Amino acid sequence: MEYEIKDLKLAEAGKLRIDWAANSMPVLRKIAEKFSQDKPLKGIRIAACLHVTSETANLMIALKAGGAEVRLAASNPLSTQDEVAAALVKYEKIPVFAIKGEDQKTYYAHIESALAHCPQITMDDGADLVSTIHNSKKELISEILGGTEETTTGVIRLKSMARQGVLSYPIIAVNEAKTKHLFDNRYGTGQSTIDGILRSTNILLAGLTVVVCGYGWCGKGVALRARGAGARVIVCEVDPLKALEATMDGYEVMPLKKAATRGDVFITVTGNKNVISREHFKLMKDGAIVANSGHFNVEIDLPGLEKISIRKKRVREFVEEFTLKGGKKIFVLGEGRLINLAAAEGHPALVMDMSFANQALSVLYLKEHGQKLKKEVYPVPETIDQEIARLKLASMNIKIDRLTAEQKRYLTSWQEGT
Repeated sequence: MEYEIKDLKLAEAGKLRIDWAANSMPVLRKIAEKFSQDKPLKGIRIAACLHVTSETANLMIALKAGGAEVRLAASNPLSTQDEVAAALVKYEKIPVFAIKGEDQKTYYAHIESALAHCPQITMDDGADLVSTIHNSKKELISEILGGTEETTTGVIRLKSMARQGVLSYPIIAVNEAKTKHLFDNRYGTGQSTIDGILRSTNILLAGLTVVVCGYGWCGKGVALRARGAGARVIVCEVDPLKALEATMDGYEVMPLKKAATRGDVFITVTGNKNVISREHFKLMKDGAIVANSGHFNVEIDLPGLEKISIRKKRVREFVEEFTLKGGKKIFVLGEGRLINLAAAEGHPALVMDMSFANQALSVLYLKEHGQKLKKEVYPVPETIDQEIARLKLASMNIKIDRLTAEQKRYLTSWQEGT
C-alpha cells in the first residue's frame, strides 16, 4: 500500500485520538453502521483532500465501511495530526499522504498521490483537488461522477469556475448545508480559533481589543467567543448587510485602517487575500498579534510585512516576531495559516459530527445521482440536512413537536386568513 506519513510508530497514539473523537460523533457512527451493512459505496474510488485530524479519520473509516476505496491527502501543510495519519495507515489500511509542516512542493505531490487511483468522487477542503484536476490532470475528468466541498473558500472558487463555464463535473457544497455552516462555522470556528490563539500565546483576552475581519458565520463565531472571554470586539466588513448585523449584535464596526490603531489581536476570517496589508501593519501598536482563521495563508500579507521588517525570529512554537523600523514588534501566529489547526486541534468532534455526516451522505448522493447532474455547484439536498438534524437531536435525547394535519393544511393553503 502506498502512503507517505511522518512515522508509522505514532499509530497507537493516533488510534486513541480517533476513538476519543468517535465518542462525540454519534451521527457519523450511525451512518457508518448502516454503510457497513449495506455497502452502498462498494468499488467507488474516492480522493479526499481534507485536514488530517481525528474527526476526518472517522469520516474516512465510515466511507471505507461503505465499500469505498479511499485515498487521503492534507488540505493544509500545518493541519495534519501525524499520529492520526499513522493510525489510518496501520490499522485501517487507508493510503494517507500527509506530514505536518510539509513544504509547498510536497503538499502538491501528496495531492497528486491522492489522485493516483483515478477517483470517481473528490472530497475537497479548499478546492485544491478540483483545481489540480482542471489544471494538470484533465484526463481524470471522464471518470468523475462529482465532488464535495467543505469550506466557504472552496465554494467561492468553485462557483467562480461554474460561472466561467470551466467546471467539468458537479460539486455539492457541503459548506452550505444548514447543519454545517450554522454550527461548524459559527461554534466550531469560534471556539477553535480562540483555542489556537491561546495555546500559541498564553495571553489573557479579558480587557484586550480583538479585531475580527469578516462577519460571515465564522466571523460571528469568533466575535462571540472573544467577547465571551472578556475582550472588546471590533468588526471590520465590506458587506453593508453584515456590517449592519454586527452593529445590531452590539459590536463596534469601523474600517480596518481605524481599527488597526486600536487592536491588540487581529483575526482574519474572510476567504479573501491581503485583508491585512502593509498599510495596516504600519498603523498597529507595538506588540500587536495577528492570526488567520480563513482557509488559505493569503489573508495576511506576509510578504509585505517582511519587506517593511528589519528582523524576523521565532519566539514560540507558533509565534513569529517581526521587528519594524523604529523597533515596533508585530507577532504573527501559525505562519498565517489556519490558527485553529496549526496550533490547536481544529473543531471539536461534537460539531464535526454533523459536517462529516453531510460529507458521507453527499458522497452517497453523488454515487446515485452524479451522472444526472449538470456541471454546477449544488446545495446539499434538504432531505439530507433534515435527516442529520434529526439524528443529532436524537443523539442528544432531545425531542421536538410535530405539525398536526390541520397545521400542515394551513401552511399549504391560501384560502384561510384572519
